[in-house]
Amino acid sequence: MTEQITRNARAVVTGAGSGIGRAFALELAARGGRVVCADIDETSAGATADRIREKGGLALAVPCDVSELAQVEALADRAAEWFGEEPDLVINNAGVGAGGKRVGEIPMADWHWVMGVNMWGVIHGCHVFAPRLRALPRAGIINVCSTASFAAAPGMGPYNASKAAVLALSETLAAESAGSGLHVTALCPTVVKTNIFSSGRIDASVAPLMNRWVSLTGVSAKGVARTTLKALDRNRLYVLPQVDARLIWRTKRYLPALYARGTGLLSRFTLVS
Repeated sequence: MTEQITRNARAVVTGAGSGIGRAFALELAARGGRVVCADIDETSAGATADRIREKGGLALAVPCDVSELAQVEALADRAAEWFGEEPDLVINNAGVGAGGKRVGEIPMADWHWVMGVNMWGVIHGCHVFAPRLRALPRAGIINVCSTASFAAAPGMGPYNASKAAVLALSETLAAESAGSGLHVTALCPTVVKTNIFSSGRIDASVAPLMNRWVSLTGVSAKGVARTTLKALDRNRLYVLPQVDARLIWRTKRYLPALYARGTGLLSRFTLVS
């Protein structure tokens, strides 16, 4: 019988103020869970918590910059205090975007910003919460990666590198947790209708194209959240929720040379000298 970790969960969601994080928080509350909504923007975290409470759920908004270990430790302590026990589900979702320039042209400040949130934020989340979750009879961690974790699209160096690290970390954590009650799932979507391209550090020359791409091909964050939670309950490591994500995964795996030529050709059209 499938373990329903996502039902009546004591959940902590980072980046819960918008996008996929907000969708996870709302869906978990709809499943009877209590949700700690963490976000660097306390106002947006509060807005998510308010939406949960308006529907009769229980939620707590906590400001948290996941790039700072001390703040993630404080988040874990605050969550345990509010729940009255340790959380049993953690979603490391907080992320930022940057793109549009070649490696060597990207400002180092952008590298540090993206890696701080996307990579170190998830490392901090796993470092702080994994020991607490392992002590429970059943628990779950969802790390939000991206198709970028294996696709390596041109013009997205920091984002690609950060998400590749998160995927590797997720695979490592899953291997270390095999046979235990801790389920680990890595979410690797392509385009989801969120504000990441609008709120990130996207080069002005490509930002309109990326936003247009999201509006035309992006799927709903709600649907992605539901698919991922179902996968966690089934103890599935990889979640590629869209057809194009699965196509990219298989093409790179089985036809790596062809994939490399394709991405090289793509760079000629997407990068401006």
